[in-house]
Amino acid sequence: MPRRNSQKVPEAITQLQTQLDQWRSTQKGRTKLPESFWQAAVDLAKEYGLFRTADPLRLDYMRLKKRLEGSTGTPRKQPCAAFVELVVRPADLQECVIELESAGRAKIRIQWKSVAPPDWVGLLRAWREVEG
Repeated sequence: MPRRNSQKVPEAITQLQTQLDQWRSTQKGRTKLPESFWQAAVDLAKEYGLFRTADPLRLDYMRLKKRLEGSTGTPRKQPCAAFVELVVRPADLQECVIELESAGRAKIRIQWKSVAPPDWVGLLRAWREVEG
């Protein structure tokens, strides 16, 4: 059955998928998956993400997630985000400074003197990639 996912499956996942399919074809009934397969899947999930790994390998998403969290020693929880709405009339805005600090203590300071604000999405995405 063709996959609905439009993203190309990475070669490393495809290789593990082939190995898993071969192993599954030799098993009778519901046999426990060897630890080596789980560890390989955890390693791939660290690089490519949980769903992108679990789906093509036909692994239980929640089991893989628990193993991934256990491999890092601490759960990978997202920090609570605080939202601030800044409401100004463009004619009143002469200068603005925004400072942000992540849970990991990385900081960014944005200062501009213009009516048009900067590309927030691009700036924050670039910051997260560098921090990441």
